Amino acid sequence: MRPRLLKFLLNLFPPYLGAGIRIKHISNDFRTFEVEMKLRWYNRNMMGSHFGGNLSSMTDPFFVLILMYNLGRGYIIWDQASSTTFKKPATGKVTARFHLSEQQIQEVKSKADSDSSYRPTFTVDILDEQGTMVTQVEKIIYVKKREPKIVLHNLNSANG
Repeated sequence: MRPRLLKFLLNLFPPYLGAGIRIKHISNDFRTFEVEMKLRWYNRNMMGSHFGGNLSSMTDPFFVLILMYNLGRGYIIWDQASSTTFKKPATGKVTARFHLSEQQIQEVKSKADSDSSYRPTFTVDILDEQGTMVTQVEKIIYVKKREPKIVLHNLNSANG
């Protein structure tokens, strides 16, 4: 799938639509995703700032997608755990940039290939319009190399 099509489809994803989360950019190598959320009447809390659940939601599943597109179908990849630290009330438009370098991706691949599973931790900062961190999210991603499928032939067949 091309980045442009994935961006279009993600922006139609009901949880993102309902929260006002928009994917602004996906790099051609699928190593960078940029996401934003504007403060609206339907995504603010009683204090007039962004609802914390939406701030957490805007960080899911971008590290998984980066690894899926860069490692390929030979791996099982999913978000295993997340920790959100709210630094200050988030008002206005907030943004998050998810990026993994080629070196980070190769490290994940190497460790997943040599171990039964690997659980790297990645951190993303959610920034306000002034570039100040309002929330920090730490994600633990589960990565495991898929077992090769074994095809057994019927030894009792008429051809055997």
